[in-house]
Amino acid sequence: MITRPHVIFGDEPTGALDTVTARDILTLLRSCVDATGQTVVMVTHDPVAASYADTVLFLADGRIADRMQSPSADRVADRMAHLGAWA
Repeated sequence: MITRPHVIFGDEPTGALDTVTARDILTLLRSCVDATGQTVVMVTHDPVAASYADTVLFLADGRIADRMQSPSADRVADRMAHLGAWA
């Protein structure tokens, strides 16, 4: 992040972290977007982590099943619970 790449990729970046460290990482990634205009592309199964995004894409069976703008953790969790119905 020091070199300020245009895109930062994260594959479950908070998956093995405690909640405090996970929040620190998510706040850091969010600040990269807000302060420097970088793009973060992140894969996660965690609704709280997804709630830090501007846009969430939901995948089911390898396809985009839905999209959500301005997500909250509760809305993401609800949508994830019903993904099978959209596939």
